[in-house]
Amino acid sequence: MVGIPSGTFKKNTLRAYKSTLSTFSKEFGDTPLENIASGSILSFLSKITDDRKPGTKRARYAHLSAFFNFVKNNIILDLTNPLDSPMLKKSFRAKSPQHWDFIEKETIDEIIFRTTKTRNRLMLELMARGGMRIGEVLKLTYKDICDRKLILRDPKSGRENEIVFIPKRVADRLKDYARSFCKNSDDLLFPISYEAARSIVAKAGMLVNIKLRPHDLRRHSATYASRSGVPIEVISKVILRHVNLSTTQRYLGKINETEAMSWIDNLYR
Repeated sequence: MVGIPSGTFKKNTLRAYKSTLSTFSKEFGDTPLENIASGSILSFLSKITDDRKPGTKRARYAHLSAFFNFVKNNIILDLTNPLDSPMLKKSFRAKSPQHWDFIEKETIDEIIFRTTKTRNRLMLELMARGGMRIGEVLKLTYKDICDRKLILRDPKSGRENEIVFIPKRVADRLKDYARSFCKNSDDLLFPISYEAARSIVAKAGMLVNIKLRPHDLRRHSATYASRSGVPIEVISKVILRHVNLSTTQRYLGKINETEAMSWIDNLYR
Protein backbone atom coordinates (compact mmCIF):
# COMPACT_ATOMS: atom_id res chain seq x y z
CA MET A 1 0.00 0.00 0.00
CA VAL A 2 1.41 3.36 -1.04
CA GLY A 3 2.44 5.48 1.92
CA ILE A 4 2.57 2.69 4.47
CA PRO A 5 6.03 1.38 5.47
CA SER A 6 4.77 -2.05 6.50
CA GLY A 7 7.62 -2.84 8.88
CA THR A 8 6.73 0.13 11.07
CA PHE A 9 3.17 -0.68 12.16
CA LYS A 10 1.24 -3.36 13.99
CA LYS A 11 -1.07 -5.62 12.01
CA ASN A 12 -4.21 -3.90 13.29
CA THR A 13 -2.82 -0.50 12.31
CA LEU A 14 -2.03 -1.73 8.81
CA ARG A 15 -5.53 -3.12 8.43
CA ALA A 16 -7.00 0.23 9.50
CA TYR A 17 -4.83 2.13 7.00
CA LYS A 18 -5.77 -0.23 4.19
CA SER A 19 -9.46 0.03 5.01
CA THR A 20 -9.38 3.84 4.98
CA LEU A 21 -7.36 4.10 1.77
CA SER A 22 -9.45 1.45 0.03
CA THR A 23 -12.64 3.38 0.79
CA PHE A 24 -10.92 6.61 -0.27
CA SER A 25 -9.87 5.02 -3.57
CA LYS A 26 -13.44 3.98 -4.33
CA GLU A 27 -14.65 7.52 -3.69
CA PHE A 28 -11.90 9.48 -5.45
CA GLY A 29 -10.21 6.91 -7.68
CA ASP A 30 -10.90 8.86 -10.89
CA THR A 31 -9.99 12.28 -9.46
CA PRO A 32 -6.39 13.61 -9.59
CA LEU A 33 -5.11 14.10 -6.06
CA GLU A 34 -4.28 17.75 -6.70
CA ASN A 35 -7.94 18.40 -7.57
CA ILE A 36 -9.35 17.03 -4.30
CA ALA A 37 -10.45 19.95 -2.12
CA SER A 38 -10.58 20.16 1.66
CA GLY A 39 -14.38 20.37 1.58
CA SER A 40 -14.60 17.09 -0.31
CA ILE A 41 -12.29 15.44 2.21
CA LEU A 42 -14.40 16.76 5.08
CA SER A 43 -17.58 15.34 3.52
CA PHE A 44 -15.85 12.02 2.92
CA LEU A 45 -14.49 11.75 6.47
CA SER A 46 -17.82 12.77 7.96
CA LYS A 47 -19.54 10.04 5.95
CA ILE A 48 -17.16 7.20 6.85
CA THR A 49 -16.91 8.16 10.54
CA ASP A 50 -20.57 8.91 11.22
CA ASP A 51 -21.53 7.58 14.68
CA ARG A 52 -17.93 6.49 15.32
CA LYS A 53 -15.91 7.25 18.43
CA PRO A 54 -13.72 10.41 18.46
CA GLY A 55 -10.60 8.26 18.46
CA THR A 56 -11.71 6.49 15.27
CA LYS A 57 -12.45 9.82 13.59
CA ARG A 58 -8.99 11.16 14.44
CA ALA A 59 -7.40 7.94 13.20
CA ARG A 60 -9.13 8.14 9.80
CA TYR A 61 -8.02 11.76 9.48
CA ALA A 62 -4.44 10.75 10.35
CA HIS A 63 -4.48 7.92 7.78
CA LEU A 64 -5.44 10.26 4.94
CA SER A 65 -3.08 13.00 6.07
CA ALA A 66 -0.16 10.54 6.15
CA PHE A 67 -1.10 9.32 2.67
CA PHE A 68 -1.15 12.83 1.20
CA ASN A 69 2.12 13.72 2.91
CA PHE A 70 3.74 10.60 1.48
CA VAL A 71 2.61 11.52 -2.04
CA LYS A 72 3.74 15.12 -1.52
CA ASN A 73 7.19 14.11 -0.29
CA ASN A 74 7.84 11.37 -2.84
CA ILE A 75 5.69 11.72 -5.96
CA ILE A 76 3.94 15.07 -6.49
CA LEU A 77 6.33 17.50 -4.84
CA ASP A 78 4.14 20.58 -5.29
CA LEU A 79 1.00 18.90 -3.96
CA THR A 80 -0.92 20.73 -1.24
CA ASN A 81 -2.21 18.42 1.47
CA PRO A 82 -5.96 19.20 1.69
CA LEU A 83 -6.03 17.86 5.26
CA ASP A 84 -3.80 20.71 6.42
CA SER A 85 -6.71 23.15 6.26
CA PRO A 86 -7.65 24.83 9.58
CA MET A 87 -11.22 23.62 9.12
CA LEU A 88 -10.21 19.95 8.99
CA LYS A 89 -7.60 20.25 11.72
CA LYS A 90 -10.18 21.75 14.05
CA SER A 91 -12.80 19.13 13.18
CA PHE A 92 -10.43 16.21 13.78
CA ARG A 93 -8.08 17.73 16.34
CA ALA A 94 -6.36 15.21 18.59
CA LYS A 95 -7.06 15.44 22.29
CA SER A 96 -4.34 16.85 24.51
CA PRO A 97 -2.37 14.07 26.21
CA GLN A 98 -4.07 13.04 29.42
CA HIS A 99 -2.00 12.95 32.59
CA TRP A 100 -2.91 10.90 35.59
CA ASP A 101 -2.64 11.57 39.28
CA PHE A 102 -0.21 9.23 40.96
CA ILE A 103 -1.60 6.80 43.54
CA GLU A 104 0.95 6.54 46.34
CA LYS A 105 2.60 3.19 46.99
CA GLU A 106 1.26 3.12 50.55
CA THR A 107 -2.30 3.35 49.19
CA ILE A 108 -1.73 0.56 46.65
CA ASP A 109 -0.12 -1.58 49.37
CA GLU A 110 -3.11 -1.06 51.65
CA ILE A 111 -5.54 -1.97 48.87
CA ILE A 112 -3.66 -5.19 48.17
CA PHE A 113 -3.17 -6.16 51.84
CA ARG A 114 -6.85 -5.57 52.62
CA THR A 115 -7.95 -7.79 49.73
CA THR A 116 -8.28 -11.14 51.47
CA LYS A 117 -9.36 -13.44 48.63
CA THR A 118 -6.23 -15.01 47.11
CA ARG A 119 -7.46 -14.86 43.50
CA ASN A 120 -8.42 -11.20 43.74
CA ARG A 121 -5.22 -10.18 45.50
CA LEU A 122 -3.07 -11.90 42.89
CA MET A 123 -4.90 -10.14 40.08
CA LEU A 124 -4.31 -6.78 41.75
CA GLU A 125 -0.63 -7.56 42.30
CA LEU A 126 -0.05 -8.65 38.71
CA MET A 127 -1.36 -5.27 37.53
CA ALA A 128 0.28 -3.13 40.23
CA ARG A 129 3.59 -5.02 40.56
CA GLY A 130 3.89 -6.49 37.06
CA GLY A 131 2.41 -3.67 34.98
CA MET A 132 -0.06 -6.02 33.31
CA ARG A 133 -3.24 -5.05 31.51
CA ILE A 134 -6.45 -6.58 32.84
CA GLY A 135 -6.95 -8.47 29.57
CA GLU A 136 -3.45 -9.98 29.85
CA VAL A 137 -4.16 -11.14 33.40
CA LEU A 138 -7.39 -12.84 32.34
CA LYS A 139 -5.66 -14.69 29.46
CA LEU A 140 -2.96 -16.27 31.66
CA THR A 141 -2.92 -20.07 31.79
CA TYR A 142 -1.08 -22.52 34.03
CA LYS A 143 1.56 -23.18 31.36
CA ASP A 144 2.34 -19.45 31.10
CA ILE A 145 4.02 -19.46 34.52
CA CYS A 146 7.78 -19.86 34.19
CA ASP A 147 9.31 -19.24 37.62
CA ARG A 148 9.38 -15.41 37.97
CA LYS A 149 8.39 -14.86 34.35
CA LEU A 150 4.96 -14.95 32.75
CA ILE A 151 4.58 -15.67 29.03
CA LEU A 152 2.01 -13.54 27.23
CA ARG A 153 0.83 -15.26 24.08
CA ASP A 154 -0.64 -13.24 21.21
CA PRO A 155 -0.06 -9.90 22.99
CA LYS A 156 -1.49 -6.52 22.02
CA SER A 157 1.80 -5.52 20.36
CA GLY A 158 1.33 -8.08 17.59
CA ARG A 159 4.48 -9.99 18.59
CA GLU A 160 4.35 -13.76 18.93
CA ASN A 161 4.76 -13.46 22.70
CA GLU A 162 6.04 -11.17 25.45
CA ILE A 163 7.51 -11.73 28.90
CA VAL A 164 6.32 -10.18 32.15
CA PHE A 165 8.72 -10.17 35.11
CA ILE A 166 7.16 -10.28 38.58
CA PRO A 167 8.57 -10.10 42.14
CA LYS A 168 9.57 -13.40 43.74
CA ARG A 169 6.96 -13.19 46.51
CA VAL A 170 4.19 -12.66 43.95
CA ALA A 171 5.56 -15.46 41.79
CA ASP A 172 5.63 -17.89 44.72
CA ARG A 173 2.03 -17.12 45.69
CA LEU A 174 0.92 -17.37 42.07
CA LYS A 175 2.51 -20.80 41.66
CA ASP A 176 0.90 -22.07 44.87
CA TYR A 177 -2.48 -20.75 43.74
CA ALA A 178 -2.10 -22.28 40.26
CA ARG A 179 -1.14 -25.70 41.63
CA SER A 180 -4.20 -25.80 43.84
CA PHE A 181 -6.61 -24.34 41.29
CA CYS A 182 -5.57 -25.68 37.85
CA LYS A 183 -5.71 -29.29 36.72
CA ASN A 184 -4.44 -28.91 33.15
CA SER A 185 -1.70 -26.78 31.59
CA ASP A 186 -4.21 -24.88 29.44
CA ASP A 187 -6.49 -23.98 32.35
CA LEU A 188 -7.03 -20.25 32.85
CA LEU A 189 -5.68 -18.91 36.12
CA PHE A 190 -8.54 -16.43 36.45
CA PRO A 191 -11.59 -17.72 34.53
CA ILE A 192 -13.82 -14.70 35.05
CA SER A 193 -15.26 -12.03 32.75
CA TYR A 194 -13.90 -8.52 32.14
CA GLU A 195 -16.90 -7.09 33.97
CA ALA A 196 -16.22 -9.25 37.01
CA ALA A 197 -12.54 -8.30 37.00
CA ARG A 198 -13.31 -4.58 36.78
CA SER A 199 -15.77 -4.99 39.64
CA ILE A 200 -13.07 -6.64 41.76
CA VAL A 201 -10.75 -3.67 41.15
CA ALA A 202 -13.47 -1.12 41.86
CA LYS A 203 -14.43 -2.82 45.14
CA ALA A 204 -10.76 -2.96 46.14
CA GLY A 205 -10.52 0.79 45.65
CA MET A 206 -13.58 1.31 47.82
CA LEU A 207 -11.66 -0.26 50.72
CA VAL A 208 -9.61 2.97 50.88
CA ASN A 209 -12.33 5.27 49.51
CA ILE A 210 -10.88 5.90 46.06
CA LYS A 211 -12.20 5.26 42.57
CA LEU A 212 -9.91 2.59 41.16
CA ARG A 213 -9.78 1.20 37.63
CA PRO A 214 -7.60 -1.64 36.30
CA HIS A 215 -5.37 0.66 34.25
CA ASP A 216 -4.70 2.81 37.33
CA LEU A 217 -2.74 -0.13 38.71
CA ARG A 218 -0.69 -0.52 35.52
CA ARG A 219 0.04 3.22 35.50
CA HIS A 220 1.06 2.99 39.16
CA SER A 221 3.64 0.32 38.34
CA ALA A 222 5.22 2.64 35.76
CA THR A 223 5.17 5.81 37.85
CA TYR A 224 6.44 4.10 41.00
CA ALA A 225 9.31 2.55 39.02
CA SER A 226 10.14 5.93 37.49
CA ARG A 227 10.24 7.67 40.89
CA SER A 228 12.38 4.87 42.27
CA GLY A 229 15.08 5.65 39.70
CA VAL A 230 14.36 2.96 37.10
CA PRO A 231 15.43 4.22 33.62
CA ILE A 232 12.49 5.06 31.39
CA GLU A 233 13.81 2.66 28.74
CA VAL A 234 13.42 -0.23 31.22
CA ILE A 235 9.96 0.97 32.24
CA SER A 236 8.93 1.21 28.59
CA LYS A 237 10.42 -2.01 27.22
CA VAL A 238 10.32 -4.31 30.25
CA ILE A 239 7.52 -3.21 32.59
CA LEU A 240 4.96 -1.75 30.18
CA ARG A 241 6.27 -3.40 26.99
CA HIS A 242 5.53 -0.33 24.86
CA VAL A 243 6.83 0.11 21.34
CA ASN A 244 7.42 3.86 21.77
CA LEU A 245 8.82 5.84 24.70
CA SER A 246 6.27 8.60 24.02
CA THR A 247 3.48 6.18 24.98
CA THR A 248 5.25 5.40 28.26
CA GLN A 249 5.67 9.08 29.10
CA ARG A 250 1.90 9.57 28.97
CA TYR A 251 1.53 6.93 31.68
CA LEU A 252 3.65 8.73 34.24
CA GLY A 253 1.72 10.68 36.85
CA LYS A 254 1.90 14.42 37.40
CA ILE A 255 4.43 15.86 39.83
CA ASN A 256 3.20 18.63 42.13
CA GLU A 257 5.36 21.55 43.31
CA THR A 258 6.02 20.10 46.75
CA GLU A 259 7.26 16.83 45.29
CA ALA A 260 9.36 18.66 42.69
CA MET A 261 11.12 20.70 45.39
CA SER A 262 11.70 17.56 47.45
CA TRP A 263 13.39 15.86 44.49
CA ILE A 264 15.63 18.88 43.89
CA ASP A 265 16.58 19.03 47.59
CA ASN A 266 17.45 15.33 47.62
CA LEU A 267 19.41 15.64 44.40
CA TYR A 268 21.65 18.46 45.65
CA ARG A 269 21.72 17.66 49.36
